[in-house]
Amino acid sequence: MKKNMGNIDKIVRLLLAVVISILFLTKIISGTLGVVLVVISAIFLLTSLIGFCPLYALFGFSTCPKKQA
Repeated sequence: MKKNMGNIDKIVRLLLAVVISILFLTKIISGTLGVVLVVISAIFLLTSLIGFCPLYALFGFSTCPKKQA
């Protein structure tokens, strides 16, 4: 897998995952919406840790900085 996520993208995804998890654990969000958001936050966490987003690859998108030649 070729990395297709830049550092800012990774940080934003990690922060969103943490915020969603905190909101779910403090029962501010709950029910079906809470479960869906927790699944999304788990996906955000996983993709930010490995640096690869399958949707980015599907659409040919990348937030990685271009390498200098």
